[in-house]
Amino acid sequence: MPHTTAFARNQWYVAAYRHEVGRELLGRTILGEPLVLYRTEDGGAAIALHDRCVHRRFPLSESRLDGDRIVCGYHGFTYDSTGGCVYVPGQKRVPRTARVAAYPVVERDALVWVWIGDPALADPDAVPRARHLDSPEWTTVCGMEPIDADYGLLVDNLLDLSHETYLHSGYIGTPEVAETPITTEVDEGAGVVRVSRHMDDAECPPFYARSTGIEGRITRWQDIEYHAPCLYLLHSRIAPVGVLPEPDGGDPNGFHTEITYAITPSSDGRVYDFWAVSRDFARDDDEVTAFLRDFNHTVVMQDVDALNLLQRALGSERDGYQELSINIDTGGLAARRILARLAAEGAEPVEKVR
Repeated sequence: MPHTTAFARNQWYVAAYRHEVGRELLGRTILGEPLVLYRTEDGGAAIALHDRCVHRRFPLSESRLDGDRIVCGYHGFTYDSTGGCVYVPGQKRVPRTARVAAYPVVERDALVWVWIGDPALADPDAVPRARHLDSPEWTTVCGMEPIDADYGLLVDNLLDLSHETYLHSGYIGTPEVAETPITTEVDEGAGVVRVSRHMDDAECPPFYARSTGIEGRITRWQDIEYHAPCLYLLHSRIAPVGVLPEPDGGDPNGFHTEITYAITPSSDGRVYDFWAVSRDFARDDDEVTAFLRDFNHTVVMQDVDALNLLQRALGSERDGYQELSINIDTGGLAARRILARLAAEGAEPVEKVR
């Protein structure tokens, strides 16, 4: 039995980076729903429609655009940007039921968010923010990797960074990450989990040594902010040992990195891992940019390989197996409770807003 975490449907999910959505049709599957995304001809709105023609279920993402309309590549059924069918072959009358679903879309902070649940409940103001992703004060590298694993396993992975010491040794992991206790704060109502690990005297891993030029030991802070179900922010600060932020909140001698993950369930046992690294130092240094892109991609692929393996291992477990959880799992366990609540709320009948 494969390991699966229930989907929370009435939530916003990242479907793509803004730069991915243009005049080429883009197919993505979110919560088991196939979507096709594109941008209107004037370069304006991003559109998300159900990615199956009503006629013979041909993927619209494998079709073509005619202006702002999608022409099915199999029999020519044509849909406007609202999902309405405006042409069928061989007859003038378009059947009343010839329509594909259109999904609410919001673009924020270089991300394209899509609402898969009841459209009447889609509140654009509820989209969590990651303002650094398109801020001129930060330089960002990004990518996306699909993982053949349950999205809950990726949430677990990101909320327990002690695995850096072992899985990412020689890249971002040092002994101090696993050795340093964490503090955890949970806002159940808001669906936010915060996990912090502050290391006063730590080895500087290659990820930071080679990008900042720091030699010797460092103070290293990892402050996680997880907004269930989709957005994960890791506020990272490093500085030479003994250099602390100034009392007024300034930190001129620190190096700050914002690590962003959008955790988007694709289908049972499959998740999109959108990742980004933003920095406030060496912002115009192309070599640093290339290094962080390549280095972080290696780290992400280490997670991909580990989670693919873990999913297969869990799928072969006998029913009733028991996990052992310890202090480092506090944040992940809180996230599991929140995800279960959100999934249960989304499964309840919702009165339509008129």
